[in-house]
Amino acid sequence: MGLGRTLLLGFIAGATIVLGMPLGRMRRPAPTMRLWLNALAVGVLLFLVWDILSAANEPINAALGRLREHTSGIGPVIGYALVLGGGVATGLMSLVYYERWLGGRGRPRRFGPGAMTLGELSATSGPASWSPARRLAFLIAVGIGLHNFAEGLAIGSSAAAGEVGLATLLVIGFALHNGTEGFGITAPLAADATERPSWPFLLGLAGIGGGPTFVGTAVGHGVRSAPMSVAFLSLAAGSILYVVVQLLGVAAKANRKDVLGWGLILGLLLGFVTDFVITAAGV
Repeated sequence: MGLGRTLLLGFIAGATIVLGMPLGRMRRPAPTMRLWLNALAVGVLLFLVWDILSAANEPINAALGRLREHTSGIGPVIGYALVLGGGVATGLMSLVYYERWLGGRGRPRRFGPGAMTLGELSATSGPASWSPARRLAFLIAVGIGLHNFAEGLAIGSSAAAGEVGLATLLVIGFALHNGTEGFGITAPLAADATERPSWPFLLGLAGIGGGPTFVGTAVGHGVRSAPMSVAFLSLAAGSILYVVVQLLGVAAKANRKDVLGWGLILGLLLGFVTDFVITAAGV
């Protein structure tokens, strides 16, 4: 398949993330509804972590199979394992320290040299001035964007190999996935009754989360690299794990384990249902 048609497939697969954006502009949902949205987002994201780590582990299993058959050494196994472990650690801990840095920027220092003046404090802008809900939505979009880059690699490599049917089926499955991922991004915003995000902000989140599918498709059409795919998948898994921990903290404060439990179940089921099409493709 030519590059033009391949890029069109990548664009379609990534653009459906926009379908979940209107959820972020819900007007003051009831407290119970906010808890449900939070729990559903945790369920969807937990499914994504499982799905991502399963895909990232496939090259390791393949390398172990070759080692068992004495057709390859242990080097590839160690290499893939280091990429996977390092990627998860980097994706998780980089967001931990990034969030700490943002918190430090947004907190004025009261005493000593270098203390912020009132004018400097009012000029604080960017992520440091965002609400916790906006920061969380941004971090979710970053994690999903890394995941979608790896999905784009799969679309591009399949199309470049002439497997048009597989590439098309992947696009359908990933498009369904991205629709649910858009919901995962906006759920923290919908659960926050203090503000209503603008459409440009929501579309920016959609670009961060869905745009990498298109970029990954372009890269995958010309470059086939299993280590690159494992690296981006593991980074995505680590970053999404960080977000899941944050969302679970929000749920714990409400002390509604029944809502959390049912929301987790529904979110996981939603993820598995949208994964059926991809499974049918034999991936």
